[in-house]
Amino acid sequence: MADEVTVPLLPCSSIDDVEAFYLVLGFRTTYKQRKPNPHVVVERDAIGLHFFELPGFDPAQSYGSCLVVTSDVAGLHRAFAAGMRAAYGRVLVSGIPRMTRPRARKNADGVTGFSVVDPGGNWIRVVNREAGSDAAVGPMRTALANAVVQADSRGRAEQGARILDTALKRPDAADDPVALIEVLVYRAELATVLGDGATADDLLRRVRDVVLTPEQRDSAADALENAADLVQPGSSPSASGG
Repeated sequence: MADEVTVPLLPCSSIDDVEAFYLVLGFRTTYKQRKPNPHVVVERDAIGLHFFELPGFDPAQSYGSCLVVTSDVAGLHRAFAAGMRAAYGRVLVSGIPRMTRPRARKNADGVTGFSVVDPGGNWIRVVNREAGSDAAVGPMRTALANAVVQADSRGRAEQGARILDTALKRPDAADDPVALIEVLVYRAELATVLGDGATADDLLRRVRDVVLTPEQRDSAADALENAADLVQPGSSPSASGG
C-alpha cells in the first residue's frame, strides 16, 4: 500500500503547555482529550504531532524525538521564529523550550537542519530533504562544523563551546571574516544556552569589531540576525557587523 502514515506519539508533563507552545509556532489543535488519558494533537500543514501527558515527567530527562523532513528548512525556521518573537519578544535559544538555527550537520552528510525542543523536552529535528553541502573549508568553518555536531545535534553545549574557544584562541590573518562572525555568534549562542550572559555580551561586542565589506555583510546576514536575537534587554546593540 502507498497511503501509510507514521505519527510520532511523544511524552510531556502538561498537554496544555505543549499545546500553547505549538500554537505559537503556527500549529492548530485538531484533537484534545482529558479522559481516560490526557492527549493532544497539533498540526501544521503536513506535520502532525501527538502528545500524551505523564504525571511527574521531567522534560530535561526526555529522550523523545522525531524528524520533520522538508524542502524548505529556512522558511519553516523563519515562520517559527516569527511566532516566537510575536509571543515572547525574542527567539528562545536557551532552556526548555528553545530552538536552534538552521546549520549544516557534519554528522548527517552536510544536510542542513535545526531543532525545536518543546516544553515536553522532545527534540523535533527539522531536516532538509535535499543533499548536503560541501565539506567545511578552513579552520574556523571546520571548528564550527564540529561544534554543531556536539551542541546542536547531541545537546552538548559545553563541548561545542570548548571547540569554538580553541579555534578563537588561534586567530589567523587569513581567516574568512564571515566564518569568524559565524563562530563568534554561535559561541555567543552557546554562552546564552549555558547561562553565561557576560561571555555572550563580550562575544557580541567582538562581532561588532569585525570589519565586513557589503558583500561579506550579505553573506553573514543570517548570523548577524541571530546576533541581534541574542542581545539581552538593556544591553547596547553590539552586533551590527562593522
